[in-house]
Amino acid sequence: MLKFEHCCIFEKFNCELFISLTMFGLDPTLLFLLFFCLFAACAFEFVNGFHDTANAVATVIYTHSLKPTQAVVWSGFMNFLGLLTGGVGVTMSIIGLLPTELLIDANVYHSMAMALALLISAILWNLGTWYLGIPASSSHTLIGSIIGIGVGHALLPENSNKGISAINWDKAIEIGQALLLSPLFGFAMAIILMYILKKTIQNKAIFKEPKKNTPPPMWIRAILVTTCTLVSFFHGRNDGQKGIGLVMVILIAFLPGYFAVNTNLNLVEVKTSLTQVRQIVAKIDTVPLSEKEVESYHKVLKASDELNLILADGLTTSKLTVDQKFQIRKAALTINKNAKKLIESESVALSATDLNTLKIATAGKKAPFISYGASSSTGLAGVTDFAPAWVMWLVALSLGLGTMVGWKRIVVTIGEKIGKNHLTYAQGASAELIASLTIGLATAYKWPVSTTHVLSSGIAGTMVANRGIKNLQGGTVKNIVMAWVLTLPITIILSATLFVFFRWITG
Repeated sequence: MLKFEHCCIFEKFNCELFISLTMFGLDPTLLFLLFFCLFAACAFEFVNGFHDTANAVATVIYTHSLKPTQAVVWSGFMNFLGLLTGGVGVTMSIIGLLPTELLIDANVYHSMAMALALLISAILWNLGTWYLGIPASSSHTLIGSIIGIGVGHALLPENSNKGISAINWDKAIEIGQALLLSPLFGFAMAIILMYILKKTIQNKAIFKEPKKNTPPPMWIRAILVTTCTLVSFFHGRNDGQKGIGLVMVILIAFLPGYFAVNTNLNLVEVKTSLTQVRQIVAKIDTVPLSEKEVESYHKVLKASDELNLILADGLTTSKLTVDQKFQIRKAALTINKNAKKLIESESVALSATDLNTLKIATAGKKAPFISYGASSSTGLAGVTDFAPAWVMWLVALSLGLGTMVGWKRIVVTIGEKIGKNHLTYAQGASAELIASLTIGLATAYKWPVSTTHVLSSGIAGTMVANRGIKNLQGGTVKNIVMAWVLTLPITIILSATLFVFFRWITG
């Protein structure tokens, strides 16, 4: 009797487990792969945490402003806080690199191939460079992996007629410029700031090397801890959003019925924004346009018509089918992408009022997001630009915890191997102040930049400002530059290869 009861209980447990496994419409295998991909995304952000921790804590550790344990715990907390207050602007810039076809592909196995290729290539390169102690960029790594997905997508037989045109090259160029110029900006500004400090500060203690195991004077210590805090905070606001982007790509891929569009949206407001877009874009018809502008104009109107047909009166997000959600997502992405081109075009002669209305109707206005996740409160961008609160907390925890471990390898490179002399108080504060300023501005403009490259180039700039170019260690600088140059091509090739391979085995 006991055995029979145990058997019944076991069968009941299996039945409940099966129901819970299939509650999202996924079979157990796909559900396992979903959790694996989410785990891998958290692992990427965890690795990003301890890979980039050194950028914030190297200066306070090498100047004895904080003990290593204090520094990494404080940096981890500020990374965590920065991510929760950063919104999703950078997140959507990252997702915008992917071909639209991949973001609206209803085949879960195709989406799985994309997610796995993206995650594996990014994690492999991040771990490899960390193990060698090379301050490589997690931003370069992720962006290279995403572009690789687009290249792999173009190599598939069914896309042979499209070539690589499916890749959002406008967004890729915009992000590439930010990644290229930010280290140069950091290098130049660090030199200028060091020069200003030398001319204006009378107390020369700030320009001296730290005494062994002796904390600096309180005022210097306060400056260094403040700059460490700023770098950590802005690193969370910028780099943390890349992890959110990864998780959202996975959720859209595996569970489009839940995450293809923002289900908290008021469709009446979306329809109002759509009406404004249609009215304003219709005015452009009388203005002479270039061939590309005409193409963008027609794409906006066509997508607007398609979206207007779906948004019937009284429709709510709870009543949308999966197919309708995909159609809404595709239309919203098409309208926003092409409306932006028209807004930025010099040929489009619209009044300042119309341009502002069009921007708000497409890009929307930001709303408070800490309590329920990040999203645009109005505008068509709110359809796709969102992240649930639990995603932000998940990524924030991964980044914060990762910040507290594995930091030593990169710290040694940053603190000892870029310059030939020990880091001074002024050099540490200058490099971190410039890094936080650069990352903060980039986040405001929704540009993903490399914290690693900005800070290491800033430290190099302070070394040059101190004793000239000869004060740099050629071997280390060469390794950093080589990682900077090779990260994109290697991750593109690796990601494209893995994507094509996974698509081949999934059929």
